[in-house]
Amino acid sequence: MITIQNYINGELVAPKSGNYLDNFNPAIGKVYSKIPDSDEQDITAAQKAAEAAKDLWAKTSKQERSDIMMRIADLIEKNHHELAKAESIDNGKPLKLASSVDIPRASSNMRFFATAILHWASESHDMDGKFINYTLRKPIGVVGCISPWNLPLYLFTWKIAPALASGNCVVAKPSEITPMTAYLFSKLCIEAGLPKGVLNIVHGLGAKVGNAITDNDGIKAISFTGGTTTGKIIASKAAPKFKKLSLELGGKNPNIIFADCDFDKALKTTMLSSFANQGQICLCGSRIFVERPIYEKFRDAFVEKTNQLTVGDPNDPNTRIGAIVSKDHKEKILSYIELAKKEGGTILTGGHEVSLEGEFAEGYYVRPTIIEGLSYSCRTNQEEIFGPVVTIMPFDTEEEVLMYANSTEYGLAATVWTENVRKANRMAAKIDSGIVWVNCWLVRDLRTPFGGMKSSGVGREGGFNAFNFFTEPTNVCLSL
Repeated sequence: MITIQNYINGELVAPKSGNYLDNFNPAIGKVYSKIPDSDEQDITAAQKAAEAAKDLWAKTSKQERSDIMMRIADLIEKNHHELAKAESIDNGKPLKLASSVDIPRASSNMRFFATAILHWASESHDMDGKFINYTLRKPIGVVGCISPWNLPLYLFTWKIAPALASGNCVVAKPSEITPMTAYLFSKLCIEAGLPKGVLNIVHGLGAKVGNAITDNDGIKAISFTGGTTTGKIIASKAAPKFKKLSLELGGKNPNIIFADCDFDKALKTTMLSSFANQGQICLCGSRIFVERPIYEKFRDAFVEKTNQLTVGDPNDPNTRIGAIVSKDHKEKILSYIELAKKEGGTILTGGHEVSLEGEFAEGYYVRPTIIEGLSYSCRTNQEEIFGPVVTIMPFDTEEEVLMYANSTEYGLAATVWTENVRKANRMAAKIDSGIVWVNCWLVRDLRTPFGGMKSSGVGREGGFNAFNFFTEPTNVCLSL
């Protein structure tokens, strides 16, 4: 039984209360570690440590900050297998996925922002040779980073890397459902020589730790990735305190497939965009719209391919669908499948829990599910399920499918499949979405803005957008 510790002021410490929570291995449905049940006392200690370190860290040269972050990236790569194994156990995802995506991306995040800070230029504006304006960018000081459970270390580093690189000290909260790699990461920070107080990681429940971060007056900005409902709570508390906010929230993403698509590529990629990480990625395309001339052909091929997916032991290299992250989330997914039936949907494949044998008999598994025959406006097609569940329906015109695509409260990501570049441009311009992939999915250039419209969030992460968020600008007007 592993006992996870908080990372405060450069040391691994127990929660002030002395209380711990159970951490489950979703593949077997059993407790395998203990998580600190932290509260406001721990956040106060973390904030004070960050406050004490902020001036020195802000004055540390960009090159030195970059060097430390590069050492952390090196250690992530050196400990790749241990981290991937921990991610798979904690999250339930296939080990192959954690090894090929999650851990490499965590290292890449650290490297990208460590080097980007060395090339970040300030703006200047000449006024006919009489005056010149230039912009200074100063770190905010102490910032809060709250990350989700679906891509634990991947998204944890995506937040803290730009905050640290731009000279801020951080109070971070990983998800209480998947805390293990953040705990291991804290050990790597100590080994890399990150100064005390620069990064503080506090584990625990959102209602205690997340609220304490939001309420703490010494934490001046909040970067949060998670559910829209939680995002609303954070915004309601942070806004009256005039804290800077970056909110990356839910999605109900359309996958639009035109008849002139590259059929085989669209089918292969749709398998990934539907069910990767058990559908537990905010960028998954959960609403599939297929132009009528190829609808039946695509639907039948999609169902056939889905039936071939192996659900099972995350350690098995043949497994494509691992465990759902928690028992509660499994029950939520199953409840939406029942709702879809009541709303008139037909289950083409899946639609049920999967029972495995042996040590995995109590794990949380759901068969990948495809649902047909639903209205675009029903709850199943409007609300985020966040699991291996997709709906599929035909369309006839661009105007019709645009109405379907834009009908939800969300606007995070969309995918368009067509060989007609003019059509692709028309669709991309009219879809309410922060990201539109054309003939691809989940291709990420870390320099580009990342975020959503409407209830999918506020602000943009990625590249210099992240540096802009984690700094305050000062315009200096100089008379020549």
